[in-house]
Amino acid sequence: MSDDGRGTLTPTGWRVPSLLALLGALAGLLVANSVSGLPLMPWSAIPTLLLLAFAEAFTAGRTARRIRRAPGTEPIEPLSAARLVALAKASALFASLATGFFAGTALAVSDRLELPSHREVFLTALGTALAAGLLLAAALYLEHACRVPEDDGDQDGDDTPGLA
Repeated sequence: MSDDGRGTLTPTGWRVPSLLALLGALAGLLVANSVSGLPLMPWSAIPTLLLLAFAEAFTAGRTARRIRRAPGTEPIEPLSAARLVALAKASALFASLATGFFAGTALAVSDRLELPSHREVFLTALGTALAAGLLLAAALYLEHACRVPEDDGDQDGDDTPGLA
């Protein structure tokens, strides 16, 4: 926390998502190895995660243009940008965990692919891990798009907006 009592929001680094992916992979390995008669996984998570990734990537592109005040766009409200950052951070954490979990599940059944049920679980888990990885990338892109560009200031040293 800062001295004035308000917290600061820092960009998502690589440590927390990496740790969550590792923990998810361990959980996926443990679950897949401990469950007898591995249940089939629903394939519907793949298009759902892909749709979320597409929506976040599309939103990131539009948000970046609005924050940089590209011609033909209206400025973004600060509260809207803050909500998008919260969405991006939550999506990045969830996607990291999901990527690890489904990659761990796919790894756990990879040595028994001669069985049709394990092959189906492997393909579904691998596809879901890849889709979650795309969601992670889109979430990090959205978080990056919400950053305010550095202000170079005016040439004459006056930083007051609107004055020349």
